[in-house]
Amino acid sequence: MLVHLSIRVRNATRGKILGEAIEIAGSSATRRTGLLKHSQLKPGEGLWIAPCEAIHTFGMKFAIDVAFLDRKKSVRKVRHSLPARRMALSLLSHSVLELPAGTLAETGTEPGDQLVFEKVV
Repeated sequence: MLVHLSIRVRNATRGKILGEAIEIAGSSATRRTGLLKHSQLKPGEGLWIAPCEAIHTFGMKFAIDVAFLDRKKSVRKVRHSLPARRMALSLLSHSVLELPAGTLAETGTEPGDQLVFEKVV
């Protein structure tokens, strides 16, 4: 099940907000299905999958930006506008943040940046 908790993800290195409505994949079933049931991601939306070191976009109808994170939520690797029917992995990563295509470029997010996850009241 997706935990419908409003989470803001901020790039502390760049001073930019990556998303204000990030859902958390809270079970093995939701980690497997991810965004497959979505028809799109609106600006500010996204999905955080933990633990996770590889994702796929088979069955998806839209491209996504992908940030692989370590345990301290530092960006290890990014994939811009990953299209449908692709795989991406980063074996030393702990989690993955999936965002609307273009978000990482717009915010200048790159490997080494530190992300901060905040509850939104």
